[in-house]
Amino acid sequence: MERVRVRFAPSPTGFAHIGNMRNAVFDWLLAKHAGGEFILRIEDTDRARYVEGALEEIFEALRWLETPYDEGPVQGGPFGPYFQSERLDIYAKYAKQLVEQGDAYYCFCTSERLAEMRKGQEARKEPTGYDRTCLKLSPEEVEANLAAGVPAVIRFKVPYKGETAFCDLVRGEITFRNELLDDFVIIKSDGYPTYHFASIVDDHLMQITHVIRSEEWISSTPKHMLMYAALGWNPPKWVHPPLILGQDGSKLSKRHGAVRFLDYKEKGYLPETMMNFIALLGWSPGEDRELFTTEELIERFSIDGIVNHPVKFDLSKLDWMNGVYMRQADLGRITELCLPYLTEAGLIPENPSPEELSYAKAVIALVQDRMKVLSEAPELTEFFFREDCRYDEKGMKKWLSRDYVLELLRNLAGRIEASAEFTIESLEEAVRMAGEDMDAHGGQVIHPVRMAVTCRTAGPGLFETMEVLGRARVIQRLNRAIGILSESRDD
Repeated sequence: MERVRVRFAPSPTGFAHIGNMRNAVFDWLLAKHAGGEFILRIEDTDRARYVEGALEEIFEALRWLETPYDEGPVQGGPFGPYFQSERLDIYAKYAKQLVEQGDAYYCFCTSERLAEMRKGQEARKEPTGYDRTCLKLSPEEVEANLAAGVPAVIRFKVPYKGETAFCDLVRGEITFRNELLDDFVIIKSDGYPTYHFASIVDDHLMQITHVIRSEEWISSTPKHMLMYAALGWNPPKWVHPPLILGQDGSKLSKRHGAVRFLDYKEKGYLPETMMNFIALLGWSPGEDRELFTTEELIERFSIDGIVNHPVKFDLSKLDWMNGVYMRQADLGRITELCLPYLTEAGLIPENPSPEELSYAKAVIALVQDRMKVLSEAPELTEFFFREDCRYDEKGMKKWLSRDYVLELLRNLAGRIEASAEFTIESLEEAVRMAGEDMDAHGGQVIHPVRMAVTCRTAGPGLFETMEVLGRARVIQRLNRAIGILSESRDD
């Protein structure tokens, strides 16, 4: 049995997104399941499209998902360097080998000449592709151009006859006619390799056994197979997971919820949720369930479970799943994760005191089962922290405008102030008795009291909420509502 070695090879030409992080998750799960190695390689040879900050986000995304790599840019490894921009001499060596053995050649065509060529092919309704003009150059002409410093690329010479076949572990045998391929560039005029060439060189030298990459790369695989054959190397096993589509079946976009990957972290999804959700985007464990711990995913993951049909990104399912994980999580952890959101909203200071932290924990305990994402914490808890909470206008009109409510709140405030106890049980008794004095029961009492104390028509249990707010806050809120109602009656 060969030792499984897989690589996640992102390019910092854009920020990490669901698609490439799905590949990372599949890579990592396969490596952990098989007891192999997960390698991170940064394919940074496209310098013109380099996006500032994209590299840092790749590292952060892997840290957040808790998918550490065994070899890579930081800790190194036996097959480094792991930045392709630091491996140019390696690519030059193998490109030179291909040229010398007749499987590649220098091309001096200008971009203007290539554009004119394509324009003519399109006008004649011919397939577009390089016309091999420079393949006809003599060795002397090539050397003269190189000596004169004429800009050149190196193209791989595709055998135009025959077919190239490969086995995809998800889709089976796939065959392409070579005549549909053109002589593609492997080394650009700036000396940097193209993705096609650099990836196969690195995958071979790094002893990668399985290449897991998006479905759109299927059409490029024949090029890679031809280069492996020309260099006398055995190709890795190919794995192309399915496309991820929006709920409406169209290409995944921002309107479906597909955003920069770390936006999910910033919005307040938990890493275990994202691991579980992403693992099921194109892979099935063969069980009628959807919630798995990371350990269970590692135990069950196999390439056999990857499906060969497009899958849909369901944001509502992600929200549901995160809500489940939120409810199951340790209260202390959820409180700690909520603190930055509460601080940003101005509800607690940046360096809260032990008493403020204790109060925040008690507040979060009441709303933990109501949150789908951490970023909802400020909206759900604002009335716990702001003394000047704004009344819900519709709720105020519906519940606080009733004739008996002013006396109900005065009665309740007096009972709470006079009570020796301030517990859920004593509060429930006080509210019930104040209602009986007004000949009001159930919702006729609960809803006006909730509005007065929380400024809202809905929320956690009323008596639990009052207990956490504390006697002073509850009395202050009741007196505030009493004052507003008294003024409205005077008017």
